[in-house]
Amino acid sequence: MFTIPIKILLVDDEKDFVEMLSLRLEEKGEQVFTASSGKECLECLNKQPVDVIILDLKMPGMDGIETLQQIKARHPLVEVIMLTGHGTAETAVDGMKLGAFDYLIKPSDFDTLNQKLDAARKRKDEQEERIRQAEAKLLLRRSGVI
Repeated sequence: MFTIPIKILLVDDEKDFVEMLSLRLEEKGEQVFTASSGKECLECLNKQPVDVIILDLKMPGMDGIETLQQIKARHPLVEVIMLTGHGTAETAVDGMKLGAFDYLIKPSDFDTLNQKLDAARKRKDEQEERIRQAEAKLLLRRSGVI
C-alpha cells in the first residue's frame, strides 16, 4: 500500500533528540524538517508547508506556548503536537486549549507518537477537504448553479 509521507516539522532545542527522532521518522518514510527554536520554526513555516509540528514546550527565547500561538495565528490548519520533558502536563493542556492537537511527555513511546501523527494528519486532511467543499458550494451559488 502506498502512503503519502507526512510533512513534519520537529522543533526542539535538544540537538541529540532532534537527530534521533528525525532519523526514526525518516526511516518510517516521513518527510522531516527541523528547527531548534520558536523563531526558526516560524521562519521554516514561511518557506516550507508542513502537515504536523512536533513542538517542545521548554525552549530558550520563544517558548512552545508562544510559538504555538504564532503558528495558529499564521497557519491555523497546521496541527501541533506539544512535547514536554519536564512533566508539565498542565502547560501542555493549556497548549491544547490554544489549538494544539495533543501532547506527549518525553520520552514518549515511538508507536504512540506515530499514532498521534497519523491522527493529526487525518484531522488536517479532513479540515482541508471541508474547506474545499465549502468553497466549491460557494462558487456554485455565485454562478447560479444551485
